[in-house]
Amino acid sequence: MAQAVLTIDLDAVTANWRALAALGHAEAGAVVKADAYGLGADRVARALARAGARRFFVAEAAEGARLREALGPEPEILVFTGHMAGDAEALAAARLVPMLNSPEQVRRHLDALPGHPFGVQLDTGMNRLGMEDTDWRALAPGLLASGPRVLMSHLACADEPDHPMNAAQLRTFRRMTGGTGVPRSFAATGGILLGPEYHFEVTRPGVGLYGGAPFAEARPVVRLSLPVVQVRDVAPGETAGYGNAWTATRPSRVATLSSGYADGLFRSMSGRASVFAGDTACPLVGRVSMDLMAADVTDLDEVPEALDILGAHQGVDALATAAGTIGYEVLTALGARYARRYNEAAA
Repeated sequence: MAQAVLTIDLDAVTANWRALAALGHAEAGAVVKADAYGLGADRVARALARAGARRFFVAEAAEGARLREALGPEPEILVFTGHMAGDAEALAAARLVPMLNSPEQVRRHLDALPGHPFGVQLDTGMNRLGMEDTDWRALAPGLLASGPRVLMSHLACADEPDHPMNAAQLRTFRRMTGGTGVPRSFAATGGILLGPEYHFEVTRPGVGLYGGAPFAEARPVVRLSLPVVQVRDVAPGETAGYGNAWTATRPSRVATLSSGYADGLFRSMSGRASVFAGDTACPLVGRVSMDLMAADVTDLDEVPEALDILGAHQGVDALATAAGTIGYEVLTALGARYARRYNEAAA
């Protein structure tokens, strides 16, 4: 193997979507922002569309325009950051639905694209995106008369089921949207798992589609296999890697693997994560460098031509824990040098 291989199981993505959709009676959309969390929005979204997804959420209008080319004219594509300055042409050409976040965006949208579909994002306490309560009360009569596609907000602490912020935001969202008759969207993956009272009419599964926490029942989606460039014998007392960061305590065999922090495998996982040969864990030793890392393969009877750093035995969240980060960052950091292979039996 000359190149690291990132294998993306599209059947697992669609199985995860169906499983999250089945947890309630809401319509399940799909969040495919950041190039479907780094896994390729064109391939991922097409697979989800074949599975039945009809609403897709992206972060920016430029993402939405690219997604429209991949999906064709039918699905609805909604843009979280709303109608930014300079977006009008892309929104119109790709028939995107901006989620308007402020009075300024409302004015910009109605002036530039009168009659063009829109949604409204409301701030229920996260203080990140969305219209404040006072602004919404002032603008709601006119906006509701124009028929927004959806009203949405976002939970700040959905991955902590017992956090009081969840119930507080739910009360606020109900108060701000009750009686409008407009479809509402409140729950991403974590919110879906909080239960049906958080689902409303449209859910937005995101990281759970890609095998990430907090969806513990998710099927694994990614496997990352790193080629072995070289294997060497290291005597007790000898060191390996930058800064002499690892010292052999026994006669050891060390495999040098082709990938590093330039490929999204963080330096902070040095000496904390493992790679796998089948079921056997081989700990990383020394420091992860730009293009290379090393693993202790002493306990293997035979060293394969590649070792897995992501897969059934070490998912994105386990690797994230070793790196001191979150699974979202691991997924979205996966680099451009990987050879990407997509598995989809249904295609």
